[in-house]
Amino acid sequence: MTFDSKGELLITIMSSLAQEESRSISENVTWGQRKRFSDGKVSIPYGQFLGYRKGADDLPEIVPEEAEIVRRIYRLFMEGKSTNAIATQLTTEAIPTPGGKTQWQRATVESILSNEKYKGSSLLQKSFTVDFLTKKTKVNEGEVPQYYVEESHPAIIEAEEWQAVQAELDNRKRSHKRHRQTSVFSGKIICGDCGEIFGSKVWHSTSKYRRVIWQCNAKFDGVQKCGTPHLYEDQIERLFVAAMSEYLFDRERTISDLQYAQKSLTDTDFIDDDIRGFEQELELISGMIRVCINGNASNTITEEEYHAKHSELCARFEQTEEKLNGLRQQRERMQNDAIAIGGMLFELTELDTLPITFNEKLWNAAIDRVTVCTDERVVFHFKDGKDITELLWRQR
Repeated sequence: MTFDSKGELLITIMSSLAQEESRSISENVTWGQRKRFSDGKVSIPYGQFLGYRKGADDLPEIVPEEAEIVRRIYRLFMEGKSTNAIATQLTTEAIPTPGGKTQWQRATVESILSNEKYKGSSLLQKSFTVDFLTKKTKVNEGEVPQYYVEESHPAIIEAEEWQAVQAELDNRKRSHKRHRQTSVFSGKIICGDCGEIFGSKVWHSTSKYRRVIWQCNAKFDGVQKCGTPHLYEDQIERLFVAAMSEYLFDRERTISDLQYAQKSLTDTDFIDDDIRGFEQELELISGMIRVCINGNASNTITEEEYHAKHSELCARFEQTEEKLNGLRQQRERMQNDAIAIGGMLFELTELDTLPITFNEKLWNAAIDRVTVCTDERVVFHFKDGKDITELLWRQR
């Protein structure tokens, strides 16, 4: 069956009207969402979100039993476990996922660890709809405005702990050496010969002589094997206790030095002033670029003048933005270092029993990494930058 030309024209007109109506509805919905975002109104997908439910006045309210799972995930991560190991543990214990499923995925754990809503803040409009017909969405990379609302709802995780987790996530992502973080020692012991990390191996796994050792993961790679010795877990613990005892030889002075270092790292006023200056400069350059573009559109300047001026302004913008990003990264590093030292201070002030015994929380709070050398020197690098060397043969 075929349509005459009038019928086809009518269908075309009706399709256009329907499409335009769909566009209008989509734009109205988008406007409403962005208006709520700009007003700082938080929206949480409660059915797929662990720890919160809709409370009074439509504001997020903490679910205590779910919040405890969230806190546990953060704690396990900072104790050295990988996101995959945490997912496996939660699955084994039959703890439901945020969506009510039985199988946890690594990505789900990472999402919980990196979501700012758990510290009581909200980054709004993380994604947006690019096609009103297909409803295709895209991660917002600056194409549309984003809004960051602090203290928008009750926090499950303290801001300092959340920031420490972000720093640890970043450290693990930047590391090119993949490892399974199933132990407090995972990822922290480094081969002084080749730079590879130490991994755990089981000797005599089926006999009464079963022992766990730590050795360079690349020990037998290549033509010449690494000369660094392997370590038993009890040796690592004893070496750490010896290094920690030396570190705390003058405990009061050590704590005082850490407090001074933390205070210095949290004093970012000089950086903040420079950041504000560069931000203002970027706004100024952006305005000049808009004037330049408008001048070209209205033909008040020649094409050659436009291209020369536009290129100059864009280069200036990129240089200023690079300086601004460098300052922001410097401030973030200072904040992360301050958080790390704060963790050390907390554990050291809580340490009221002597002599020191091995403590996983103290290990995680104090040690950045440990380097094992071929001559059996074991160097403990503390998070405040101090290094203490112990000799392996003394612990045999």
